[in-house]
Amino acid sequence: MCGIVAAACRRDVIPILIAGLKALEYRGYDSAGIAVLEGGERLERMRAVGKVRELEQLYAQSPISGATGIAHTRWATHGVPNTVNAHPHVSDDRVAVVHNGIIENHAELREELKAHGYRFDSDTDTEVIAHLVHQAMDEGDNLLRAVIRTTQRLHGAYAIAVMSRDEAGHVVGARRGSPLVAGIGEGEHFLGSDVQALIKETSHFTYLEEGDVAEITPDGLRIYTADGTPVERPVRKSELTADAVERGEYKHYMLKEIFEQPRAIADTLEGRIAGDRVLPNIFGVDSDALLSRVRNVQIVACGTSYHAGLVARYWLEGIAGIPCSVEVASEYRYRRAVVQDGTLFLAVSQSGETADTLAALRDGRNRGYLGSLAICNVPESSLVRESDLVLMTRAGPEIGVASTKAFTTQLAALALLVLELGRLNGLADAKYARLVAELSSLPRVVGEVLALEPEIAKLAERFVTKHHALFLGRGVHFPVALEGALKLKEISYIHAEAYPAGELKHGPLALVDDDMPVIAVAPNNQLLEKLKSNLEEVRARGGELFVFADTDVQVAQTANRGAVIKVASGGNLIAPAVFTVPLQMLAYHVAVLRGTDVDQPRNLAKSVTVE
Repeated sequence: MCGIVAAACRRDVIPILIAGLKALEYRGYDSAGIAVLEGGERLERMRAVGKVRELEQLYAQSPISGATGIAHTRWATHGVPNTVNAHPHVSDDRVAVVHNGIIENHAELREELKAHGYRFDSDTDTEVIAHLVHQAMDEGDNLLRAVIRTTQRLHGAYAIAVMSRDEAGHVVGARRGSPLVAGIGEGEHFLGSDVQALIKETSHFTYLEEGDVAEITPDGLRIYTADGTPVERPVRKSELTADAVERGEYKHYMLKEIFEQPRAIADTLEGRIAGDRVLPNIFGVDSDALLSRVRNVQIVACGTSYHAGLVARYWLEGIAGIPCSVEVASEYRYRRAVVQDGTLFLAVSQSGETADTLAALRDGRNRGYLGSLAICNVPESSLVRESDLVLMTRAGPEIGVASTKAFTTQLAALALLVLELGRLNGLADAKYARLVAELSSLPRVVGEVLALEPEIAKLAERFVTKHHALFLGRGVHFPVALEGALKLKEISYIHAEAYPAGELKHGPLALVDDDMPVIAVAPNNQLLEKLKSNLEEVRARGGELFVFADTDVQVAQTANRGAVIKVASGGNLIAPAVFTVPLQMLAYHVAVLRGTDVDQPRNLAKSVTVE
């Protein structure tokens, strides 16, 4: 949650900070703020409730400037979204701080600081950081040492950037449990929550590791461990381009990302399939040796990534013959799971910084797993760095909060893993080759499905006035129904839930009436006839039925009630990814017609880096 950007330059940093905040707005948009050292000596702060554009308007009315600055876009955790709680927070106009994360011991620190005469203006946990740094500087520490001392007293997860009017040209950042990167320019240096915030200014970055403290000035970057010991971290050149984080011709990032899926899936598969086989060791050096010992798989993920894991469970058991459990990370980490011999811990995450997934991974090291494998979209994320094996998806930046291409590229990556484990566990050569060929066709098939957009946009008109929706699927397509319901609820604010179609008579059928649209996924598989029976149950109760059916499937349709949309699935292996795409488009067009903020839905943020 929340986005941080900071700069130490020899030019005005306000344009850099505002552009960085816009790039980070997917992380939170309850409020935004900036602090700069004007004239190198006076701390000036500007904050606004709402999105970055509100801050930008405020700046246009009352410009400030400075060569050293910090900025923040907020997703509220402590304190309601208002100007007083907006970052940066200051202490006596001397110290300013921005913060992503949660300080778990803030209450006791607040009381201690109050006893020493410090006044609190906000309800946030962040303000204690500003006062602690101020206190340390009053006791004789410079800014760097004050931040190091302060972080040693903080419990919880955080990324921070701190500046002081006492030290113009200096910004100190620190991280524990939340990401922070340093950008390296010519005569200027930067800090940001991710590369996207800074890619317009530099392509060279250092990724701070857990517990690192970094000091930037126009002339350099210095990094220290949590106890203040100087340390070297590698500088990497990012392959991300500024164009990649722009919307281009598309009205919304989400629509752009839906249409980027053929390319993203192709990139994810590139160099990993040759002819009719998955290439060896694509999960890491000597990964085949570890994977050959896998007898069980434990998948841990959150949100959309969890749905990808649910699909993979059907594949792992049905294709590779390997038992699999899938669990939401926030639940898994708080129970004492029994780990069987030969179990692979598989973490799935778009960002690689999801707090619960990371905590589950770290906890899993002590539970006797065979090893850990991460499927992730961000190369330098904590999840990637801390896992034994890694398979990167290549979705590129995903700005829209509702995940689209991240999901389908995760399915592509998981399919690669399933096929490799299947090969190692005796999957018949002919079937293996056929499935590899089917997976190779996925980019083309998804591209063909995108041609359905005009039909789906028209269909969306029938959902605008609805308040509830029910999604149905069977087998491997039940997770697809879950994902479809999630997309609709998070961006259109229509209450939607998903059920296995076979469970209709165990509760959800009571909800079906002429005002409850039912959306079903009907691939051409062994459960088709069962699904058709379930659909008839809905139709008999007067439900309005919308069926996304494989081109080979015949589904009865009631005149003027519901609709049947034909989808060429391309085969049972890739069908879950293919059928997801029209559900994404449906959610998108319903949200547009309802006038919601598609890319930045209320109360949600892209990367959940706090518990």
